[in-house]
Amino acid sequence: MISLRQLKYFVEIVAAGSYTRASERLYIAQSALSRQIKELESDMDVVLLRRDAKQIELTQAGLAFHDKARKILDDVEQAISQARYIGKGERGEIRLLHSSSVPLSPPLGPGLNDVLQMFPGITLDISQASSELQALEIEEGRADLGLARLPILRKHPHLLTLPLYEEKLVVAVALQHRLAQRQKIAIAELQDELFVSMPHRDRGGLSYLVAERCIAHGFFPKVARATSRKASLLSLVNANFGIAIVPDSMRAIAVSGVAFIDLTEADFRSEVVLMYRRDAPTMVSEFVDAFVKRLSAGSHRA
Repeated sequence: MISLRQLKYFVEIVAAGSYTRASERLYIAQSALSRQIKELESDMDVVLLRRDAKQIELTQAGLAFHDKARKILDDVEQAISQARYIGKGERGEIRLLHSSSVPLSPPLGPGLNDVLQMFPGITLDISQASSELQALEIEEGRADLGLARLPILRKHPHLLTLPLYEEKLVVAVALQHRLAQRQKIAIAELQDELFVSMPHRDRGGLSYLVAERCIAHGFFPKVARATSRKASLLSLVNANFGIAIVPDSMRAIAVSGVAFIDLTEADFRSEVVLMYRRDAPTMVSEFVDAFVKRLSAGSHRA
């Protein structure tokens, strides 16, 4: 019968790249490790690993089994952690900040909701803040987690920044705008347009990134007479005060009078990160681990 120990040994051998290194990491004899894998292959009636004097190679069956085995071990570890957490009766509130340009539409909102179901003792207090303010609030202990867009200009010694995913940037225009019927557009065609979101010299985030990319393509965005750094910038677009370059996910929160146009340039992309303190409480760090795994699983399914 297949055991969790055998799964652990198999995954460790693949990660180490050899039986010798795996036996050193696991603190067991190489002969015992080899015997466990042979028993695993015998129980499954399939060859998982091919081995020579210096290295191992996964068979096609081993490659497929490795992904499943690793997921099983992750799920078991998470289940044990949750059981301990619930058994101790730990409860609490996690203060989560997110940028206005990081809407809680898929994958973030559903991911947070799913993870909350796994931690019945936890509640989330969610509010919006700029990327730079998020970093400061977390660094000084007034918030626990932040969902922001790079760049973040100020460095904080106690802050961890974990990349989650990238997404493309698109152009938002009013339906009555002359470009509204376009499917794609080059950034150079926007150099005479008015932008309703402009960067602040001391703040990073989306506006800073957009200006940086426009400069790289030969111009600085012209400022509209009405501007906003918040999600309300789509309302300004809707009123035809000007245009904005926004993440593709903001389509989900757009008003009906806004159209979105793809950019032809591949370098107009934005990275979403998760921020938290290095010395975060166990409750927060376990929530982070579960949330990251949930997002990763969702991206694999997609």
